[in-house]
Amino acid sequence: MITKKNKGHLHLLTQNIRKISEIFSSMGFEIASGPELENEYYNFEALNFPKDHPARDMQDTFWLKPDNLKKLLRTQTSDVQIRYMEKNQAPFAIIVPGKVFRNEATDTTHEAQFYQCEGLVVGENITLANLKGTLETFLKKLFGDDVIIRLRPGYFPFVEPGVEVDMICFKCKGDGCPSCSHSGWIEILGAGMVHPNVLNTVGIDSRKYQGFAFGVGIDRVIMLKHGVDDVRRFYSGDLRLVNQF
Repeated sequence: MITKKNKGHLHLLTQNIRKISEIFSSMGFEIASGPELENEYYNFEALNFPKDHPARDMQDTFWLKPDNLKKLLRTQTSDVQIRYMEKNQAPFAIIVPGKVFRNEATDTTHEAQFYQCEGLVVGENITLANLKGTLETFLKKLFGDDVIIRLRPGYFPFVEPGVEVDMICFKCKGDGCPSCSHSGWIEILGAGMVHPNVLNTVGIDSRKYQGFAFGVGIDRVIMLKHGVDDVRRFYSGDLRLVNQF
């Protein structure tokens, strides 16, 4: 007797990477990519992380031997910003979805590998208002039209000013619940205006052009959107998770 075989389907991570890419493509963004095996210049120095700068301690890095080659597994997809700007003239708008690596202990919300989507817009007369409008549009398309966001001061070496972006809790709608630690808000991504040093490093005149950048953890977005309680489940190969979506 011939039976119908179960068909496979895309993993939840792949589904959401494609969804995020589709949203930004519809907003006029180009999708860029770059190497996961990176060097110190693109991962740190060109992004305004000087040698021995304490900001490097914010990211636990997988360094590869021999040490003198200064090769590493990228800690962020921001490295592609530099590679793209070296070869392209402003104005432009890109996103960079991809895998990144951090040498840190794993728990329910942290993994040694995860997916990030970096965004970069550079042009004339770009302001923080453009950044806020872009992120608000993106999050509404992803989570629904009732999304409300707020910007708080934050620090990232490659932007000035930097902001943390919070989204009103989608479960309690701001009233406070365990999902948002009773604050009514959930931190969703980091962003800011591109630091002039970064633009000048790649030969873009920071007196003429401005830009904004943002980075969102795709794994974290999926956890919030689909109610997954442990980020490690995405990489376990457990079909009980995979088959739900």
